Amino acid sequence: MSTRCFSMLKPGVLNRRLVGEVLSRFEKKGLKIVGLKLMQITPELAQKHYAEHKEKPFFGELVSYITSGPVVAFVLQGDDCVTLVRKMCGATKPSEANPGTIRGDYCMHTNYNIVHASDSDESAEREIKLFFKPEELFDWDDTTPIPF
Repeated sequence: MSTRCFSMLKPGVLNRRLVGEVLSRFEKKGLKIVGLKLMQITPELAQKHYAEHKEKPFFGELVSYITSGPVVAFVLQGDDCVTLVRKMCGATKPSEANPGTIRGDYCMHTNYNIVHASDSDESAEREIKLFFKPEELFDWDDTTPIPF
């Protein structure tokens, strides 16, 4: 069943010029990008996004990093999308992320994690609503033949 996952490339990905490389991994897997934007996250939005971590000691660092530069926010769609995207991203802790995963290949420090992915269908729904208006999402037909 086709579902959606919210994901975000954090400031470090833009700084390292890896946006296209990381996005292409999701596309090559067969996932469909149905929403995409470059944006600067406000502290208020960051606090809403990371609300479940509010009482944790690293909350301030999360908010500070995610607001330190632009991010690429996007919504992917595909079969069992959240599970698939999470596997592709790899473990949150870089030392536990397997080579071949996005974090395993590009991330060295947990505090500067390069990619966010929803951890459940419920989180995906909440996060998509935080970052995208309904009219910014496009469930396009990818079977339309392209004339050459």
